[in-house]
Amino acid sequence: MDLNLIIQALKGTIDPKLRIAAENELNQSYKIINFAPSLLRIIVSDHVEFPVRQAAAIYLKNMVTQYWPDREPPPGEAVFPFNIHENDRQQIRDNIVEGIIRSPDLVRVQLTMCLRAIIKYDFPGHWPAVVDKIDYYLQSQSSGSWLGSLLCLYQLVKTYEYKKAEEREPLIAAMQIFLPRIQQQIMQLLPDSSHYSVLLQKQILKIFYALVQYALPLQLVNNQTMTAWMEIFRTIIDRTVPPETLQIDEDDRPELVWWKCKKWALHIVARLFERYGSPGNVTKEYFEFSEFFLKTYAVGIQQVLLKILDQYRQKEYVAPRVLQQAFNYLNQGIVHSVTWKQMKPHIQNISEDVIFSVMCYKDEDEELWQEDPYEYIRMKFDIFEDYASPTTAAQTLLYTAAKKRKEVLPKMMAFVYQILTDPNFDPRKKDGALHVIGSLADILLKKSLFKDQMELLLQNHVFPLLLSNLGYLRARSCWVLHAFSSLKFHNELNLRNAVELAKKSLIEDKEMPVKVEAALALQSLISNQTQAKEYMKPHVRPIMQELLHIVRETENDDVTNVIQKMICEYSQEVASIAVDMTQHLAEIFGKVLQSDEYEEIEDKTVMAMGILHTIDTILTVVEDHKEVTQQLENICLRIIDLVLQKHVIEFYEEILSLAYSLTCHGISPQMWQLLGILYEVFQQDCFEYFTDMMPLLHNYVTIDTDTLLSNPKHLEILFTMCRKVLCGDAGEDAECHAAKLLEVIILQCKGKGIDQCIPLFVQLVLERLTLGVKTSELRTMCLQVAIAALYYNPDLLLHTLEQIQLPHNPGPITVQFINQWMNDTDCFLGHHDRKMCIIGLSILLELQNRPPAVDAVVGQIVPSILFLFLGLKQVCATRQLVNREDRSKAEKADMEENEEISSDEEETNVTAQAMQSNNGRGEDEEEEDDDWDEEVLEETALEGFSTPLDLDNSVDEYQFFTQALLTVQNRDAAWYQLLMAPLSEDQRRALQEVYTLAEHRRTVAEAKKKIEQQGGFTFENKGVLSAFNFGTVPGNN
Repeated sequence: MDLNLIIQALKGTIDPKLRIAAENELNQSYKIINFAPSLLRIIVSDHVEFPVRQAAAIYLKNMVTQYWPDREPPPGEAVFPFNIHENDRQQIRDNIVEGIIRSPDLVRVQLTMCLRAIIKYDFPGHWPAVVDKIDYYLQSQSSGSWLGSLLCLYQLVKTYEYKKAEEREPLIAAMQIFLPRIQQQIMQLLPDSSHYSVLLQKQILKIFYALVQYALPLQLVNNQTMTAWMEIFRTIIDRTVPPETLQIDEDDRPELVWWKCKKWALHIVARLFERYGSPGNVTKEYFEFSEFFLKTYAVGIQQVLLKILDQYRQKEYVAPRVLQQAFNYLNQGIVHSVTWKQMKPHIQNISEDVIFSVMCYKDEDEELWQEDPYEYIRMKFDIFEDYASPTTAAQTLLYTAAKKRKEVLPKMMAFVYQILTDPNFDPRKKDGALHVIGSLADILLKKSLFKDQMELLLQNHVFPLLLSNLGYLRARSCWVLHAFSSLKFHNELNLRNAVELAKKSLIEDKEMPVKVEAALALQSLISNQTQAKEYMKPHVRPIMQELLHIVRETENDDVTNVIQKMICEYSQEVASIAVDMTQHLAEIFGKVLQSDEYEEIEDKTVMAMGILHTIDTILTVVEDHKEVTQQLENICLRIIDLVLQKHVIEFYEEILSLAYSLTCHGISPQMWQLLGILYEVFQQDCFEYFTDMMPLLHNYVTIDTDTLLSNPKHLEILFTMCRKVLCGDAGEDAECHAAKLLEVIILQCKGKGIDQCIPLFVQLVLERLTLGVKTSELRTMCLQVAIAALYYNPDLLLHTLEQIQLPHNPGPITVQFINQWMNDTDCFLGHHDRKMCIIGLSILLELQNRPPAVDAVVGQIVPSILFLFLGLKQVCATRQLVNREDRSKAEKADMEENEEISSDEEETNVTAQAMQSNNGRGEDEEEEDDDWDEEVLEETALEGFSTPLDLDNSVDEYQFFTQALLTVQNRDAAWYQLLMAPLSEDQRRALQEVYTLAEHRRTVAEAKKKIEQQGGFTFENKGVLSAFNFGTVPGNN
């Protein structure tokens, strides 16, 4: 290919005036053989302008990630989709490592992403030679090629980072060569603290971390190798950072390679200790290693970390992530006697001079609060900020020390108490003191020594600070109220004050960070304290208005959750302001959705989703207030319309949920119009959302069946949707839902004249059965549609079966249907499906004009029914067992444990023994047990879509079957004999039990009906399942 033509086109993509024409030219050329290797040649050429090389690198990265692997044509199509030709792929494989080594950083980053994609698809099968190539450059005498080759090795290791141990064999084989090589390399580099040397060291550490962070390959790192590596990590953590770095601005120092290198070394040792080096917390394959780690390395590394904390204490600069990882490591050491012994003499200094200092309000907090309070809020509530924050790590370390080592808490409380009681103390230290107390609230509320003093502490030291002239102290005081919201107040006045002050801070404070903390505190107090809820009842409207204002301003997801919880707490009061609130939320949603930066900011998606959930909560709360719901419907329809117009598919699930909530008690003409709009949208957009539509479609069928049937268009839409799902490639889960919807329609419309639909429904599901089905769930669901049709009208179904001609199946399908059903009776699970199957088989055995296919399976009918009854009995027994287990688990959780370890001991080995006994049976077995529970409970997602047969006063399957059998016995003795002949003694006993239980159920139902008719009490509607204990069958006397 002519490189100049490609270069000109790439240059055009950078110029806004030429971009469209240039992109069109590239889009016409990229499928030509030799195009992709030509891009690589441009990228590595020093003679091409840098922006063009960058554009080529981005284009190549997009091509490789999209078109590298061979792909199959979509179902029903013969044309294979485009992928990069094998000759071109080979050229790229041959040259990409050199390309990475020779390219400048901004281009190299794109090429390493190409390499990752290629390794993912081609290693080891198509490209084992990548190992030799990287190794060749790693051994090169020219250190200039080392960084590029280490980056290539990093891509290889990252590809396997999260794979299970058994899937990592190709990597382990490669690392047998590379691990000794990079260990030797880093040892040679250690004495050299130049920028390039430390950059290489950092890259080696990143490779090591990716290799061990998820699974430790013990076959690669024996004790001897690990000792050499640990010494490397210790040296890097301990060495001084060049003093000239202090000239750099403090905000930029964490990005310097010397600090990054330390961070990665600490990251590794903290991970090794946490995941593999802590006896009692490891799985059995690491038990030996953990004992060796604790004995050999833990104290040596901790010594260096204590030194780092001391440097911080002496006001020397320590990068935040280095401090954070040091805290994480020490946190692991608290529970082990060997590390605790070394830490114990220093713990008071660490707590008071380091942890406390980190937990105080700082200059950078003040700067952010003043310059951008909304960003301050975002940062304080960002889970990712928490993950990397030294403050959170310090808090965790203090919490563990106070919980596990008894001498820590009293000394720390004495220290902070002194600060709070001295009026001349620096207010920032008062913030730190409150931060410490709030962080330890869980422990303080359980310790008899402290719990009774906490109310006084709030009264004397927190309430006054809620009125401080410093915003950050008011915010911190609200945060402490939140932390102690479950405190048992002895003086009702204190509780009233706490709630009043939180409300005042929420409504009257001028500083947004204070309002947000007050919102969380107030909601938590209301949820935890019955009296608090009463106090705030008269103020629900202003509180809700303020919360909505905060959400509108900050778009903070935590406050959206507060609104949801408040709606649930004050459902009565909310009903009167529901319309205003929903209108307000809809405006915020519209603002978020239509803002320019919506596309880029993930937080906004989370927040917008929170608003939709909140509106859904309001709908649930006001469902009994018909006039309110009608007003909310118009607002919700505008939101639904906005989402559908803008095709924001990430909210389809939520708007469908809103539509479902609006149709649970009745369906307005506008909501019927929505059915047509949804049909249009899902025709073009995405049938994979069919399962999310299902609850709404179920409502259309079951809530207003008369309107459904008043316009043929409605049923036609539902049928067309089901047909499209069952004939397309939406996947078997969606297909099961489509079949379920057809079954629901048939059962809901029994006796309502939809005879013309039955042949269409039955033909559709039986055709789907002939196309091959992977799961028994879809097979039984398709059969169930035909069984429902049998229940709807037996003659109509049999006539339909005789008429249907299926492709590749000459002759009527009755025989195949009956045989398939008989083969699959053991696949009907759950309560509804078994009941449906029993009713269907009962109709079959009672037929007077039996098709020959039924005569042919006579010996299977009654045994199959008895097997299904046995399954029903099991479901009930298991449900009762699970209810009992849930109760005992809850009781167990309520038992308070005292988790302190006496002074110098190891954390008791109860955990370790538990781990080992667990490991005796292995994690997989544990999971299998859970699966077993699910299997017996068998409440499939589809069973939630109820039908008239699931109502309490519907057909009783026990009586339906016994009545059918009695009818046959009286009418056709010969057929009855054939049905009963194959039964064994056990089966006859089981049949007798079914008869007895059917009679018992009939008696109970009649007694209940009689009492209701006499105007007496009504039984609680608990459903058939819970009304009987199938474990015991009434006697036969």
